[in-house]
Amino acid sequence: MAFALRNQDSGSDVPPMADMNVTPLVDVMLVLLIVFMVAAPLMAVGVPVDLPKVQAKQINDQKPPIVVSIDSAGSFFVDQTAIDSDQLLPTLTSNSENDKERRIHVRGDRNINYGKVMEVMGLINSAGFTKVALVAEAPGQSTIK
Repeated sequence: MAFALRNQDSGSDVPPMADMNVTPLVDVMLVLLIVFMVAAPLMAVGVPVDLPKVQAKQINDQKPPIVVSIDSAGSFFVDQTAIDSDQLLPTLTSNSENDKERRIHVRGDRNINYGKVMEVMGLINSAGFTKVALVAEAPGQSTIK
């Protein structure tokens, strides 16, 4: 039992094409890759702070840390929310749901006084928070956005 896949009367001896054209698939995948490469840096959030560079391993934790930032003007931020210096401890207590074991990251701009950063860390520690850490960037990495 034989079937003719082409018209014998056309005089063409070209067999039918059996390969799949993957060019459109590759084009779509490349466009998606470029979109995600452009959009990924925009998803990083934070107050723009020029961090000092150090070599240390990253710390992994189950709960996201509460981030206290001090910008170059000396203003305080808790998770991107600007606060007054006297509201720092009540804001940390409410954000941590009174969990004194919650990790707190302190981000200080490299242009502010080191004593100011240490004063904030001491204030947080004196309130009973035990997991307070300084945040720095690795050499060759930039977090200014």
